[in-house]
Amino acid sequence: MRSSVLVILLALTCIVGWAQAPTNFSPSLAQKQTALPKTQADSVPKPEPTAWRDILPLGERYNVPFDTLLLNFYRTDLANAHSLSYSTTGNLGSPGFNNIYFERPESDLFFFKEPFHHWMRNPANFEWYNTRIPYTQIAYHTAGTPETGQDNLSATFSANVNKQIEVGGGINLVTGKGQYNHQADQEFSYRLFTSYIGEQYQIQAAFNHYDYVAAENGGITNDDFILDPASVQGGDKKVDARTIPTNLTSAFSHMIGHDLYVTHRYNLGYYKEVKESEEDTTYIEEFVPVSSIVHTLTYEGASHRFVNKSASEDQAFFRNTYLSNDGTNELSSYWAVANTLGMTVHEGLSKYFPMGLGVYATYEIRGYDQVVDTFAPGTQVSPNLTPIPNYPIAAHTTQHALWLGGQLWKRQGAWLTYEANARVGLVDAVLGDIDITGRIGTKIPLWNDSLSIQGNVLFKNTTPSYFYKQYISNHFIWDNDFGKIRRLRVGGEISFPKTGTYIHAGLENVQNYIYFGKECLPMQESSNIQVISATIKQNFKVSIFHLDLEGTYQHSTNQQVLPLPTFSAYGNFYLLFPIAKVLHVQLGVDCNWYSAFKAPAYQPALITRYNQDEIEIGNYPFMNVYLNAKLKKARFYIMYSHFNQGLFGGNNYFSIPHYPLNPALLQLGVSVDFAN
Repeated sequence: MRSSVLVILLALTCIVGWAQAPTNFSPSLAQKQTALPKTQADSVPKPEPTAWRDILPLGERYNVPFDTLLLNFYRTDLANAHSLSYSTTGNLGSPGFNNIYFERPESDLFFFKEPFHHWMRNPANFEWYNTRIPYTQIAYHTAGTPETGQDNLSATFSANVNKQIEVGGGINLVTGKGQYNHQADQEFSYRLFTSYIGEQYQIQAAFNHYDYVAAENGGITNDDFILDPASVQGGDKKVDARTIPTNLTSAFSHMIGHDLYVTHRYNLGYYKEVKESEEDTTYIEEFVPVSSIVHTLTYEGASHRFVNKSASEDQAFFRNTYLSNDGTNELSSYWAVANTLGMTVHEGLSKYFPMGLGVYATYEIRGYDQVVDTFAPGTQVSPNLTPIPNYPIAAHTTQHALWLGGQLWKRQGAWLTYEANARVGLVDAVLGDIDITGRIGTKIPLWNDSLSIQGNVLFKNTTPSYFYKQYISNHFIWDNDFGKIRRLRVGGEISFPKTGTYIHAGLENVQNYIYFGKECLPMQESSNIQVISATIKQNFKVSIFHLDLEGTYQHSTNQQVLPLPTFSAYGNFYLLFPIAKVLHVQLGVDCNWYSAFKAPAYQPALITRYNQDEIEIGNYPFMNVYLNAKLKKARFYIMYSHFNQGLFGGNNYFSIPHYPLNPALLQLGVSVDFAN
């Protein structure tokens, strides 16, 4: 019923828009733009280069800034700098988890991807460019010795064939040997993208491939090597991180995946004559889009392999071993193909219908593959192995999903903007699922600036992904009958650039929250859990002196199920000044800190976190001193990270139980933009 009303409203709006077209409307849409005389064309200002992303699933574009800013460029290469409170196994590129609840990504269909969320490209953060001339950006970061070094190389290229066609690509390579034993990793990814933005037909396409390998050391065997090294080293207070023994020495995780995204549309509309400029009397024909027919295709696939070549360590480290006592080598994978067909009415069609409107239907098919032993469930493979539970788990599972949805938006103007997206699941894997998000905002002129006020709401009633329900591996097997996860979130934010102030507050109620319990098995909490969060950012400036502060307060009503640090803070004191008017310098010291809490532990076989109630981490200042600079198109820095190690703040610099952060480290980086 709702979908029928949306379709009728969409059709009526198209008719109204076309009825208001001027008399020179061309039903054939075959008219061409009138060419300007050469002298006039030369006088037209060239547009600035732009970058954009898409709003899914209808491919509506929105601009994003180029990555060319000077401030805080040095933080690009810190493993724990992705939020105020970020847990990582230590090495750059290693698995990591955000402890700020409202910043966590949505649950993925393949939960193995979530620890690498920060490094992954996907259709929601694919970028396209319009640079007029070929544009290349190359960045390189390095740190450590030949035995412990880490390197991060990235490059992006984009070029316009003409005003409508753009092609480009990029690579990212992270390699780290690790400051601790058996911690090496390598992350390689590349992407290709292209777009054609014509008046009537438009298409955007992007492909991304990633290949991540990370050694899994299971954490250090004794935390006192960090907390009290003298007690385990015969009185020696200094510790060489590379000499600390770890639980695993022959294990690693391997993630491979790819994403394909193609969206194209045909715009319906009319041509009208407009002046080239207010001073000119020359008219050109300009195409005015009224509505669009849209098709979007997405394909994603990923696999996770866990390998442990040491049979003795395998049996000693894991509680249960079901399939093999000769070590572990197991693979889990999934894929999903989705097609979306929709129709939109463009924003600003008339004064009576200023908003944009879209309706769509999405059909998706998913496939899951996993290890299933040839022995029947309920049997014991050998006397030395744990009996296999009697669970009906299949080697391959296929799911179907059909969504019907609509979007409403008004992004132009300052006094009132809003966006809303709602969809409902109709069949099989998503039957009864509901996904609603909304935002409303305004800007109020104040003191020669604008005070931005925004509110947002989220309601989701979603089916857990398949691998939370059924999974089999050498060390973990489960079969769960989980209910839908219900979430309601409301929040708002205030931003005032004039004073450097940003405030955000939010409240979420979640029921049937899924987490990994003490035995690293998925569990579901049927009762309601509330999370309250408030964040404030305030920047101060006096002459060349700057102080940027940020703090977040969080409260979970069930810390045993959903543990969060209560307070998280970041401070950055720096001098910002030019040298000879061409070299811009940021010189300063910064600090990350969050209050102690019983942070979840890490399970390498599943590359996920699970709850524990024995060890507290946090209440430690992680500090860096740095020199950050920009000279025309080049940015570079030198940083001594974690310089306070052994000087002040104590020794509890664990990010995850048994996984300490990197020791003090000299780091360097440079980024250059080429336009030719």
